[in-house]
Amino acid sequence: MLKSSPFHGLSAFPITPADKDGRVDTDVLSRLLERLCEARVDSIGLLGSTGIYAYLTREERRRAIEAAVECVRGRVPIVVGVGALRTDEAQRLARDAEAAGADALLMAPMSYTPLTQNEAYEHYRAVTEASGLPLCIYNNPGTTHFNFSLDLLASLSSLPSIKAVKMPLPSDGDFASEIATLRERMDLAIGYSGDWGMADAMLAGADAFYSVLGGTLPRPVLSMVRAAQAGNADEARKIDALLAPLWDTFKAYGSLRVMYVLAELMGRGRLVPPRPVLPLEGESRKEVIAAIDPLLAIG
Repeated sequence: MLKSSPFHGLSAFPITPADKDGRVDTDVLSRLLERLCEARVDSIGLLGSTGIYAYLTREERRRAIEAAVECVRGRVPIVVGVGALRTDEAQRLARDAEAAGADALLMAPMSYTPLTQNEAYEHYRAVTEASGLPLCIYNNPGTTHFNFSLDLLASLSSLPSIKAVKMPLPSDGDFASEIATLRERMDLAIGYSGDWGMADAMLAGADAFYSVLGGTLPRPVLSMVRAAQAGNADEARKIDALLAPLWDTFKAYGSLRVMYVLAELMGRGRLVPPRPVLPLEGESRKEVIAAIDPLLAIG
């Protein structure tokens, strides 16, 4: 177990390559993770949304964690997604992650029947009782359709093992005000996701950024985060502007689909997203390639 915090700096979220039957390709996954270790990202977000956690069986998720731990060998903290529809399944996934050697957990409130605030609290409380690993609340309303109230986040922050929250980009773009409000109500490491907001979030004082692009092309993303952490707004915004065409494709086609095109262009083979998600083809694929090509030389 690493002593450095897994919830500060750049947390890089790679795809989890798998075949059409949902079997994880641990060799390709290990090559992706080795690249992140070499770049010296601050943590690896394994089995996040980009890592298709919701599409994988418990057995394949465990294989992915074991392969990741063996590859990384303690060089970078590994944060593992353990979201599941059922509380008992999320508990089992949390225990699996801890037993396999993960450093921390990340959990979104997955649901089919919309959850109440109290149901979400009890879900998280039960998972924290199943594992002693530090846990990050994954606030992802665009996918889960669940919105955490400030009161719920404050209540969850009192649970001993909950140490961080991963927030969506604020609708009004006012990171500084939101961060100040969150810090008044809770003692959690505050991070964001939504890569096109990375520079603004880090310049406003966020503790971490959970990056999709950083999981496959870490170097320019890490350079932007380091510039922002140092208060070098000009450099951070310069890199952000370079990445802007790619951010546009994220918004248009979804970052998951874009990352599969990027992984293929980087020589990882013909990887395809899990069905029913389809790979980009035709003009959309050409648009993504045009946005990616200038970045490959600096990735």
